Amino acid sequence: MGAAVREVASVSLPTEFGEFRARAFECHSGFVYLALTRGDVAGAGPVLARLHSECLTGDALGSVRCDCGVQLRLALRTIAAEGRGVLVYATGHEGRGIGLVNKLRAYLEQERGADTVDANLRLGLPVDARDYGEAAAVLTALGVRSVSLLTNNPAKVDGLRAAGIAVEAVLPIPTAANVRNLDYLRTKTVRMRHVAPAGEALPLLGPAPPDVARLLGRVEPRPGRPYVVLKYAQTLDGRIASRTGDSKWISGEAERRISHALRAASDAVLVGVGTVVQDDPRLTVRMVPGVSPLRVVLDSTLRIPAPALILEEDAPTLVVTTDRSPAPRRAALRARGVAVEPVPEGPGGVDLAAALALLAGLGVRCLLVEGGAKVITSLLRGGFVDRLVVSVSGTIIGRGTEAVGDLGIDRVADGVRLEHRTLHATEDDVLIAWDVAGTFADGALAVADGLRLPEAVEPAGA
Repeated sequence: MGAAVREVASVSLPTEFGEFRARAFECHSGFVYLALTRGDVAGAGPVLARLHSECLTGDALGSVRCDCGVQLRLALRTIAAEGRGVLVYATGHEGRGIGLVNKLRAYLEQERGADTVDANLRLGLPVDARDYGEAAAVLTALGVRSVSLLTNNPAKVDGLRAAGIAVEAVLPIPTAANVRNLDYLRTKTVRMRHVAPAGEALPLLGPAPPDVARLLGRVEPRPGRPYVVLKYAQTLDGRIASRTGDSKWISGEAERRISHALRAASDAVLVGVGTVVQDDPRLTVRMVPGVSPLRVVLDSTLRIPAPALILEEDAPTLVVTTDRSPAPRRAALRARGVAVEPVPEGPGGVDLAAALALLAGLGVRCLLVEGGAKVITSLLRGGFVDRLVVSVSGTIIGRGTEAVGDLGIDRVADGVRLEHRTLHATEDDVLIAWDVAGTFADGALAVADGLRLPEAVEPAGA
């Protein structure tokens, strides 16, 4: 095998996924590999295994430029559920073996237009400098002879086999893509032969997360604000809630998985405080493996309930308010780790243009808006929507909450025009996505006959 390792420590390691045995191995290269084992991995039969390459930015800092951190947590959860398995954490593999500093330099090349392969080549570095001999030696030291390998990377399969480990099965580990890593994942597929790291393209909906890139459209932030995707689910007769306010569940489970994938793809997800009060949403990514976005609530007077799920610690939260909100309430939210940012008032509450400018200043490039009806209407009236995604269910409820309220439009010819339609069907629902025609960076929506739309405002009470 040619790779020598020596076990130097073994200790119990409790994690959010349960307790593992952490066994450290010094390698001939000078690096220390960590094997996290669950159950008895020595002996006959293939062992569920993940060979995970070190990625400080993704694993520890939560970067969404790659899928590493999500894969790490998904693999640990999968091994814990199996009750027997091992994750080998390979230090020295940062940036596919080029090191942390060179990886950051490669990021700069990617920002200049190179993909993840060409970025390395521009710097005179190998595309992939990793070697899997020491990882195989760690598995051998653990008594593992054959594995069912959790990976999308055929090079890991080839490397372990070449080092004497039998790979009996390859189990893909796709994640829900983010707009920041979608090109990176595509490059893995096209140029590095990885197995669909971003999941299955719609409408082929199965156990893998759906690739929602076609629903998102071409993500291009506008000057002074993010790219805004407005998404809601409605009944066949255009209602997003019943006359009593009930909205669970208009759409089926497959459509809700797509909604979670859209969240994972976005930098932030926004609702008005009315939705928080009525529905108490969590707005995290739970139905697909992915990163939960920044949660944003428009709340001009800070009437958000203290027990609201959106304030819990499972994802970051920002409340956009105004000077009308009480200072003690702002302090109380900040003490809980919730960001609170005041912006100027509009006629009905938070000024939407100012709120969007704030988000752009925080680095939000793609904003997913999930409602409710007043926020939907205000954004459409103000011309702030770039992409509209509507899920239509096979349900009719009659009287209820309309998805879109009064836009001040008297003639059909003056309506908000949608173009470049894409359509996808699930078992129970139909999703339709359009670009909003004529949306300009200054927030004015150009429609037929030069209609002048009223100034955008946050809905009353938001």
